[in-house]
Amino acid sequence: MMKKTETRSDLHVALIHWPVFDRAKNVVVTNVTNFDIHDIARASRSYGVEKYFIVNRLKEQLSFVSRVLEHWRFGIGSEYNPSRKTALKEVELCETLEDVIKTFPVRPLVVTTSARELGIPRISFKDLRTRIWAGEEERRPVLLVFGTGFGLHEDVLKQADILLEPLKGDSKDDYRHLSVRSAVSIVLDRLLGAW
Repeated sequence: MMKKTETRSDLHVALIHWPVFDRAKNVVVTNVTNFDIHDIARASRSYGVEKYFIVNRLKEQLSFVSRVLEHWRFGIGSEYNPSRKTALKEVELCETLEDVIKTFPVRPLVVTTSARELGIPRISFKDLRTRIWAGEEERRPVLLVFGTGFGLHEDVLKQADILLEPLKGDSKDDYRHLSVRSAVSIVLDRLLGAW
């Protein structure tokens, strides 16, 4: 079992709502759900993720997320459920992945997730876990990028340094349609879990 040490690389999560594909392969902006905000923030907090970025270019969507965060960080929700307040304090909003990357003092190692073959070097969970826990790359932060809809657009993928291997279960028919919230939780446990 690996233990958290001072040498572990900082890990960050970004959930991309634009640009992503819809079922017909049109480029779209997906809506942020209340579950996206709360569940991924709680998983991120549980596993020691530094920041959770919600990426959406629509002002209305960013305004919705801001209102939810305001309620739980400063409003009556902060008194009603202090643990929720703690989980949501590290959520940050950005309009693009480029904006997320600009928040770092040094460019993070950008790790995207996709089941498609994209011509980007792949890394296994085991190798990325070892890399994170070894504190390699002069403690370069790691940014895990997840997509919504039916997959990340090439404009996002071309910013990746490396592609994480896809999640695979053991269904007899190779069923692989997890919610993004479930996928984030599984990935975080594989990379940061104390097992």
